[in-house]
Amino acid sequence: MLRNPKHRLHTYTEAGLWGDETLHGLLALNAGTHPDREAVVDQPDKDSLMGVPPRRLSLRQLEQASSACALELARRGISCGDAVVLQLPNTAELIVLYYALSKLGAVISPIAVQYAAHEISHFADELQPAAVITLSALRGADLVSQAREVLPDVPVWDVLGDLNVFAGADESSAVPAGGWASDANAILTIAWTSGTTGTPKGVPRTHNMWMAQGRITSHAAQYQDGERLLSPFPMINMAALGGFLFPAALCNCTLVLHHPLDIPLYLRQLQEEAINFTLAPPPLLNRLAQQADLWKQFDFSALRIIGSGSVPLSPAMIEVFERDFQKPIINFYGSNEGIGLISTPENSPSPADRAQLFPRLGAADTDFSSYAPNAMLTRIDDPETGRVIEEPGVPGELCVDGPGVFDGYLNHDGVDVFTEDGFFRSGDLVEICPEKPSHYRIVGRCKDIINRGGTKLSPSEIDSLLEGVPGLAEAAVCAYADADLGERVCACVVPLEGGEAPTLEALTGYLTEKGLARFKLPERLEIFAALPRNPLGKVVRGELRKQVEAR
Repeated sequence: MLRNPKHRLHTYTEAGLWGDETLHGLLALNAGTHPDREAVVDQPDKDSLMGVPPRRLSLRQLEQASSACALELARRGISCGDAVVLQLPNTAELIVLYYALSKLGAVISPIAVQYAAHEISHFADELQPAAVITLSALRGADLVSQAREVLPDVPVWDVLGDLNVFAGADESSAVPAGGWASDANAILTIAWTSGTTGTPKGVPRTHNMWMAQGRITSHAAQYQDGERLLSPFPMINMAALGGFLFPAALCNCTLVLHHPLDIPLYLRQLQEEAINFTLAPPPLLNRLAQQADLWKQFDFSALRIIGSGSVPLSPAMIEVFERDFQKPIINFYGSNEGIGLISTPENSPSPADRAQLFPRLGAADTDFSSYAPNAMLTRIDDPETGRVIEEPGVPGELCVDGPGVFDGYLNHDGVDVFTEDGFFRSGDLVEICPEKPSHYRIVGRCKDIINRGGTKLSPSEIDSLLEGVPGLAEAAVCAYADADLGERVCACVVPLEGGEAPTLEALTGYLTEKGLARFKLPERLEIFAALPRNPLGKVVRGELRKQVEAR
């Protein structure tokens, strides 16, 4: 079943949670109030990435460039409702295209630059795009030729060649006779699920859904007008769109870009661009916590707070950052579908809690004032019976609703996506924390659970403890087949460069000291050069298991 968009439109509009703001409308407003403020800043090594020098665009320049680009795209036949695939790294060109396509009322479908023919063919079959915009030269990769070979009947434009998004951007402020698109409830983006548990699915989201999500992030991270935000994650999903693009537009912030992740360059940008907020992947934060000298090489005095997420964080890492570096860490738990739970120093003061627990938004007798008002409702349902679970310590499926949650997957009948009363069934297993009933503890994915002789184990619980093992750059566990118990636990680790891998005995000794139950301890250890991850940085546990069982 799909939800009733008309009912939601009435409910959220009447409640003041949806309005008439569009992405490009916010740009026009910001450019009118602070025309010379920097809007977008490229990373300094853009030339080595794609053969052109970096740009720094003011709000006025971004407004003018996106208008000129929108007019050129319209001349090429792109109109309201057309889907356009963007396969680009985080650069000023990509941001101009977001605003240009928003002005036309087109549907933006961003995909990872790592995707190849197989994935592109799938996305096109689902989306039926009017055009693809990409690059002919991205560090040696010809993405234009790749797309043209896969989609011979679809226009494919090179953002640095036949479609120069900065061509025609001058002092004029051309607007078509009928004005730009203005429906805040129109679909703006179709992002794609990460595919960790199956084929990627398209996630349609409107301007209003993204605005609601942007306000959640803005409130939790306490963004201030004019702050400078550094985005190292690809501008294709919740982390970058909900964490940077929309909050930057809502709070009139400067968006500093980085991609792909280059740690020395990323640290330089934090210092040289006087960044106030950034997101960082957990392995990087773990490394910095273990190598304090690397952190102390830079002046991060402007940095106010750091966000992270996608996997449980290490409490030890948070303690180091807050005690030794005086930089608070906030923990994001989000999804393209609209989940937006954030643990902050205000709602989860203890590093141990903030590393693994998230607020039970909408639950009775809870109040989280750091969130946007009425941002989200959450509960736990029994995945088999549908019964709402209210007892602490009992795992069930997280179900969410709110103005930021989508209405259903692209070309999907909605079966098993929503509950009868319209809550999104996330597929994530959580439980009410017995020690802190105002919060959830993430148990894992419904399909990730390791069944060891009938005992269900959460991989993410063990992952979070492994993150604190000294000398490791990455760590995760997976199941492997066993004739006696069905499945057992394997620890998969990547040592820090130049370091030695721990023995299985040392690893289990560490986990035992941390209080992990004996029956949850890994019974096998495998050393990797890198863990298999999808383009969004998440460990693909199914692939990890395949590699372990093949050894």
